[in-house]
Amino acid sequence: MPNVLVVDDSQVDRTLVGGLLKRSGGLEVSYAANGAEALEQIEKSKPDVVVTDLQMPVRDGLELVTAIRVHYSDIPVILMTAHGSETLAVDALEQGASSYVPKSQLNEKLVDTVDEVLAMARADRSYERLIRCLDRTELEFSLDNDADLTDPLIDLVQQMVAGMRICDPTGRYRVGVALKEALLNAMYRGNLEINFEQMQQAREGLLSGSDLNLIQQRRTTQPYCDRRVKVKIRIDEHEAVFTLRDEGPGFDVSRLPVPGSLGSLEPQCGRGLVLMRTFMDEVKFNEQGNEVTMVKRRETGN
Repeated sequence: MPNVLVVDDSQVDRTLVGGLLKRSGGLEVSYAANGAEALEQIEKSKPDVVVTDLQMPVRDGLELVTAIRVHYSDIPVILMTAHGSETLAVDALEQGASSYVPKSQLNEKLVDTVDEVLAMARADRSYERLIRCLDRTELEFSLDNDADLTDPLIDLVQQMVAGMRICDPTGRYRVGVALKEALLNAMYRGNLEINFEQMQQAREGLLSGSDLNLIQQRRTTQPYCDRRVKVKIRIDEHEAVFTLRDEGPGFDVSRLPVPGSLGSLEPQCGRGLVLMRTFMDEVKFNEQGNEVTMVKRRETGN
């Protein structure tokens, strides 16, 4: 059973977060009151994922993320962000955190985020030795608007970026997170033209009634059902390049938040875009707004 280490200096918050995770079923939960205590526990028994607050005494969340990236890069870290901690959260994402959940959204998003990160961490490594012999690969996919196709593709990509030494295990998870955000955005927002709220609810399995019927209807009626997500992937010894193009009408790219904008950490301002920009070295859109290219360059030391 996967173990989640919850790190927070507030006993009330630790109990709250642990309760949310335990109620989901299938997760064991352990606790630490600060970053220093968390590292002591990790040394004794490695958890499968760490969920941590940012602002703590002794050793804060940013210091914890940095230490885990250096010494335990195969353990993904999820941040819990509170209002006023945006600057520290951006720094922690850049230092190696795999995802984040605003504290105001813990009830709705925490369990799903943990499940997603754990699924990516379990990516099949059966071809790892063979992939290490690969010098260059190019792949092209034409995907239906079916979210079930995203995880197998992400597993494949994670094997390749790790096997070809583009990034370490933490970087592999982060590439997977960024790619999943881009894929789902192309399917839901691009091809099916679903609004932001409906897309988030669809990902969390909260849709019902007319909203759910709308997605099902658009997946089976024209012009939506004929649209595909075109995915091009190129990986060589220097970098991995991902180009995703949907066949929807696109959007006004001038309305995108400025890269590094602290306000964009709020979910309604584009959590997926924040993760894509933070986890990839380069993210750019075409003028029509229906194609995104993301570049992950080989990390130093790999």
